[in-house]
Amino acid sequence: MKRYLKIFYLLSILLVVSSCKEDTTTADINNHKYILHSKITSTIFWVGEESSDENGYIPNIASAWDESWMFNYGGVDDPNYRDGYHPEAFTPLQNPFYFALPYNDISIDGEQKDGISSYIPWYYKTDKYLSLCKNRWIKITKDDKTVYAQWEDVGPFYSDDKEYVFGYKQPLNSINNHAGIDLSPAVRDYLLLKDIDTVDWQFVDIQDVPDGPWMEIVTKSYETY
Repeated sequence: MKRYLKIFYLLSILLVVSSCKEDTTTADINNHKYILHSKITSTIFWVGEESSDENGYIPNIASAWDESWMFNYGGVDDPNYRDGYHPEAFTPLQNPFYFALPYNDISIDGEQKDGISSYIPWYYKTDKYLSLCKNRWIKITKDDKTVYAQWEDVGPFYSDDKEYVFGYKQPLNSINNHAGIDLSPAVRDYLLLKDIDTVDWQFVDIQDVPDGPWMEIVTKSYETY
């Protein structure tokens, strides 16, 4: 009888250990479901930026998803005249911590592109005219500092580089040291970035975004055209 009890006891221990290993593996998968993009060249852009050779003569009065971006933001997010993380002239109506990546899930006809469910990791079925990329969060790290920001435009230069944005490839862009992400003046100031720098970035879910200045004004609008 004692021998059977001992065997039962050992089997119970093995089951507990096995369960713990399974839970740990699941947790690890959840914590690493978004790819970490390391040493990506970053450049600075801003709402209301005029067209020039530095931005491919594409003004930032409108964004890829909002034809009235500057108006909805509240004005020009001047990178030279700042009041903390805000433009000096006004308090923005949208999050001053924003960025652009070279992918747009909305096609030129205004509808979601075909096949996005196969590579956008947070895909869910919704209105076909609604962008699933606009307002998504990423964390951006430079050295020992980390900031969080929302996706509000497309660039630099490319708009369909899904292999980089959602995969492991490097950016297609060959300009400015293969720049792969545009960052706002607020992100620049928080991380103390140069006009052309390098950062690490990774998508995060909203529930994983900690408190900070990036949570003071959160962009929730979804204009598309």
